[in-house]
Amino acid sequence: MQFKAIIKENNDKSPDFFHKEKGRFSVMYLKNDSDNTQRYFHHLGNNYIQLYFCLKEEATVAFNMEHCKIELLNNESGFIYYKDTESNLAFELEKDAELAIILIPLQHFHSLFAHEDNYNFNFENLKFGKPIIETKPTSTSVKAILHQMFNQKINDALKSLYIKGKVYELLSLYFNVVDESESEQCPFMANEDTVLKIKKVKDIITSEMSSPPSLEELSKLVGLNIKKLKMGFKDLYGMPVFTFLYHYKMEHAKKLLTDIDNNVNEVAVQVGYSTSSHFIVAFKKKFGITPKQFTKQEVN
Repeated sequence: MQFKAIIKENNDKSPDFFHKEKGRFSVMYLKNDSDNTQRYFHHLGNNYIQLYFCLKEEATVAFNMEHCKIELLNNESGFIYYKDTESNLAFELEKDAELAIILIPLQHFHSLFAHEDNYNFNFENLKFGKPIIETKPTSTSVKAILHQMFNQKINDALKSLYIKGKVYELLSLYFNVVDESESEQCPFMANEDTVLKIKKVKDIITSEMSSPPSLEELSKLVGLNIKKLKMGFKDLYGMPVFTFLYHYKMEHAKKLLTDIDNNVNEVAVQVGYSTSSHFIVAFKKKFGITPKQFTKQEVN
């Protein structure tokens, strides 16, 4: 996106609301059926928790300024919070891309999560108005809910009730602190033995993140051919092997950066980057800010 501040351009489309519950939440669903990249603009006149789910291809979400953006791949989701009471959003969707958006007023969001230890993000950031920009793989269960929400045929008289239930179900699973990947078995897996082998792949790459084995080496280590390994891993964890590892490395790097004894160069090496510049680019893509900006934010 070539802009300093987000402003509506003549060719920008305004996204339609898929569903609105006044004072509770709004749902949008964008799908690019054209042969060209499509750009959408939306103005927020209140303070919202923002959830984004890329359901197909790639999408970019930018808010207020050019550098404040996240790039979502297929099966990635983003959680955004800014304390600004008004903000401008711009969405760019590649050809065939699909993007689901859920906006929740901050006050209603607080009422849903009354106990601070009930969900998996930094409540202190919300309390003190610090921005939150986080991306992660979309879990199998959340993908299923999104599919149901946008594809299930429901009587018009019951549609509002159905969508309301699905949105709250989605929120409860999205912020669930349980590691779903460890507890659920993907229904598309052939048998438990395959599941165990796929989980072993995850254990290997996360324990050897600084220098992970190749797909060929992983295939031999767990006794699973490459095709089954790739398909099974994506079915169970929602994304390819090394995309999953990228997200894991960035989350681990964020934890390391909270320790004042670790500098950016040291953290880059620990998570497998030969140069700090490559690490900085990867970190900013994941969280929307550089490692240095993140450490300053934590100190403040």
